[in-house]
Amino acid sequence: MRITYVFDLGGVLIKLDVKRCFQAFEQLMGEENMRVILGMDSRGEGVKAVSVASKQLMADFERGLISSETFLAQIRQYCHPGTTTDEIVEAWMSMLDELPQERLEFVDSLRAKGHPVYLLSNGNDLHFDFIHHKYGLDSHFDGFFLSQKMHMAKPEPQIFEAVQKEIGNPEKVVFIDDIEANRLAAEQTVHWQTFESIDALRAEF
Repeated sequence: MRITYVFDLGGVLIKLDVKRCFQAFEQLMGEENMRVILGMDSRGEGVKAVSVASKQLMADFERGLISSETFLAQIRQYCHPGTTTDEIVEAWMSMLDELPQERLEFVDSLRAKGHPVYLLSNGNDLHFDFIHHKYGLDSHFDGFFLSQKMHMAKPEPQIFEAVQKEIGNPEKVVFIDDIEANRLAAEQTVHWQTFESIDALRAEF
C-alpha cells in the first residue's frame, strides 16, 4: 500500500530545548514578565498567569497574522531597557536544538519506497527558515504545510482538512506528532493513523 506520511517538525524531527529558551528570555525581561507574556517559568514549564493579549500575540504570530518584525517589537516592549532585537532573536532561536541525521535518513527511506512525505508544523518564519536552510529540507520532503502560511494551526480541524485535500485525499495517511491534542484532532477529523514519535512508528512498521 502506498502510504502518505505527515511529520510534525518540533519535538518529532528537530529536538527542542524549551528550558534554555525561556531561561534566555528571563535574562532579557525578568521572570515575572516572562511568566505573564510567554506563559512559562524559568524551568520552561507552563504557568497559568498569561495575559489575554500575550495569548493573542502568540496565536497571531503562529498563524501568520502578524509579521516577525511586529512580533519582535511587541516582545521588546516587555524586555529590560536597552534590549536589542538581535538579542530577542537569539533567545527565540535558542529553543532549537539538533535535528539528528538518522531522523532525516528515516524520512528519506520512506520516500525511497515510493511513499509521499510531508511536513505539517505549527511554527514561525524565524524558526522554520533557519531549520529549512540549515538542513536542506527541500531535498527530504514533498511539501510543507506551515501554520504561518495557512493562517490556521493544529489542532484546529480545518488545517487537517486543508492538508488532506491538498495531498489528494490519499488512501492512508500516517501522522507523527508529539502533542496528543493534535493526534486526536487528526484521527477524528480526517481519520489519519497517528504516532507520537518516529520510534513509535518504527516499532509498528
